[in-house]
Formats: sequence, C-alpha cells, structure tokens
Amino acid sequence: MLQHGNEAGRPATFSPGTSRRRFLTAMAGAGSAVATPALLTGCGTARAKGGNLQFWNFYGPQRSPDPAVNAQSKWFVDMVARWNATHKARIDLVHLPQPTYLNGFKLPSAFATGEGPDIFLLSPGDFLRYYNGGVLADLTPYMEKAAIEDFGSALDSRRVDGKVYALPMEIEPLAMFYAQDVWEKAGLSEADIPATWDQMLDIGDKLRTGTRAGLVFETNPGYYQNFTWYPWMWQGGGEVLDEHGNVAFDSKATRQALRLWQDAVGHGIAPRTLPAAGDVIGGFKGGNVAMWQQGIWNVSSFKAFAPKYKYGVFKLPTPPGGRYVTALGGWSFCANAQGRDPEAAAEFCVWALGSMKDHSINRMVQWCVGTKSDVAPRDSALERGSAKGGYDSEIMKRFKDEIFPGGRAEPRYPPVVYKAISDAIQGTMLAGHGVADEAERAARSIAAYTKSYKGASLI
Repeated sequence: MLQHGNEAGRPATFSPGTSRRRFLTAMAGAGSAVATPALLTGCGTARAKGGNLQFWNFYGPQRSPDPAVNAQSKWFVDMVARWNATHKARIDLVHLPQPTYLNGFKLPSAFATGEGPDIFLLSPGDFLRYYNGGVLADLTPYMEKAAIEDFGSALDSRRVDGKVYALPMEIEPLAMFYAQDVWEKAGLSEADIPATWDQMLDIGDKLRTGTRAGLVFETNPGYYQNFTWYPWMWQGGGEVLDEHGNVAFDSKATRQALRLWQDAVGHGIAPRTLPAAGDVIGGFKGGNVAMWQQGIWNVSSFKAFAPKYKYGVFKLPTPPGGRYVTALGGWSFCANAQGRDPEAAAEFCVWALGSMKDHSINRMVQWCVGTKSDVAPRDSALERGSAKGGYDSEIMKRFKDEIFPGGRAEPRYPPVVYKAISDAIQGTMLAGHGVADEAERAARSIAAYTKSYKGASLI
C-alpha cells in the first residue's frame, strides 16, 4: 500500500538611486505574460504621508467558508493586533483578493503614483522590479547578526551588496504529486516511482485515459509557470545566465527541458489546459490526474479538503547525466523605503519574522506547520517545527528530508528576462515551435536587454 500523506526570482551589483529610477516593464504578477510599462518612482505624495501604516496582502482580514483561508487570515490579524498593542506606529491590514494582488496592476500602479503600501508581500520574481525602483527599505540595521545567520541561504535572493531587503515567511519546494489509487489499479507501487524523465513519461502514458491526464505541467503563462519549468533546465546543467552574468540560455539543457514539456503535450501525456480549471485537489479527487507537478503548499490543502484522499509525492525525475534540483518559492515581507514611516515599517518586518525573540520564531513555526504546510526559512523555526511534529507525516518528512535539500531559490529575473523565457515555454509547449529556434530567440532577447541593464545583480 502506498503511503499518503496558492507562488512564485534572484541577480554586477548597483545601488538604486533616484537618477536610476525609470520606467520598468511591469509584468502582471504570476498569471500574465502581458508586459505593461509601469513607473516605480519611489517618490512619496502628500496622500501617502500621515495616518496608520498600510500592510497590503492577500490573506487577511477576510471571512471565508474555507477554514484554511480563515486560519491564514487569523495569523495575519493576530500578528498586526499584537504589534498595534505594543507600538506607537499602528498598522492597518489591507486585504486584496489574490487574483488582484498576483495578476493585477494595483500594486505596481500604487507605487507608480507614490502611493504604495508601507508593508507588502513580495514574490522572488518581482524582487528586482521593486529594488531597482528604489522601493525596498534596507532591513539589515534592524536585524541581529544571529538572526541573519539563522536565515542562512534563504536570504541570498533577497540581498544586494550584503544588505537584506526582504524577509521570507516560508520556503515552498516543488515536487511531483501522484494519485495512489490510480497507481495501484495500474499495478504500480512505490518501487515504480520514476527516477528519470523517460520513466516519468512512460508511466504518464500508461496512466492516461480519455478523461485523465497522465502528467500535468503548468500551462498558463506567467512567473509561476517559469518557476515550475526552471528545475527541468537546471537538472541538465542549464542556466539563463552563467556565474559571470553572461547569457547562457541557448544550451543543450535548455533545449531538452523545452522538449520535455513539448513532448509530454504532443504525445497526449500532459494536457494543453489544466484539469479541473487548475483545482489540484478537485482534479485528483475527481480522477482526472495521475501526476501533477506542484508545491508543498498543497499538503495543507489536501488535509483541509480531502483528508482521506491517498496521494504521494516524489522528487522531480532527472535527465540522462543530470542531477536532482527543484525550485524553492515563497513570499516575503518588505518595507516601503518611500512610505509614511520607513523605519517603523522595517522594524515591523523584522519584529514579525526576523527577530531572535521567541514570539518571532514561534510565529514562523505556526505559519509553516500550523496554518500552512511549508519548510521554515529559519534554522531555529525549522528545528522547533520539527520538535512539534510538524514534519512527522510521511509527506512532510519527505519534503523536508528528501525534496527540499536539493532545492534552489526561484530566480529574481526582471520582467523582460522573464518574458523571453515565458515566450519560449509557451511557443514550444503549446504552439509547436522548434525548441532550437525558441531557445536562440529568447537568448538574443535576454542578451539585448542585459547589455543596457543597470540595477542589482541578475544572478
């Protein structure tokens, strides 16, 4: 019997000054491949000064029939309430619906007019857009050395010149989820878990039917799709930029990763559109999916909505001669350097997630193994979460001990670089374009951009 148990960049280094603030190409978050110019001036306005600090987020406060959503909202509400009870600078928690926050223009537009929030959540893929726009406050002066060390490499993608500009609240590794009942009916067991790409495609081909996808890769263009595709390129030794910042996208590893997704769709193993309209739990419970590349956050979703459903997870398979790598996502707290009170905003971010005080560490523990299902980005929180049994289940233990250790942070590529990669994925996966042509085209586009790029390191 098999055991069983919403996402989602990093970069010669410069300090962003007013003279360097310019029109930045603003992508519509994690769900869009449409580029729109947006100016992140970093300049405050009269309306942006005075009053309580605003913390924009997509978790709370809100009321929902979904108990998981309510728990996440409560975590944010309780955190802000505790701060407000003990600090002079008060914070208003401002909820934005997730589609608006992730896929809309409200956040970049607010900063473009100098009315951005004082505190906000930032994904790795958007880090450079806001850093280069002069928006992110330096959090380093408010942190103890021990706390910075406690985060370890989790801060690498949020640093510029050794300074910390964002504090991660979670680490979210990608893995392959699979339906145990589908496998068992096909006579498969854990011994058949694929270790190679070919084995994965063979099993997906065996398990697919007219109503069930054998294997699911993300099909919607956006930062999230790029995030889920990067591991397949990295596994073959591929890079978008090499260690010196030179464009390296047009490579054998890139072409084979593009071809993997193209072949999966072309042979009918993976669908052209997401099953169950992207509802992972519904797709598995409805028998529409055999395997789906997804993240650790879905562990808590299964627990909330399908507690008796039997599923498993395994490490992403590797290509011939490749090595295991997965991608690590996760959101961060950031402070607006041009807001109402940048010092208080920065102090809050550190107080909430980056202090050595017990309340700060325990808050992260609660988020990662209580409210959600994530790997904690601080050693102390990971240890406490483990001691509380947060990683005792078969699935969470596998994520912590097997999947996470091979992880690599989501890149912090700016929109132009992201868009070139996204176009290559979409063009090969769904439009049938040649992988060599798309890899070469994307490399040319990235090279043209990097020649004139001025900002924090792209790698």
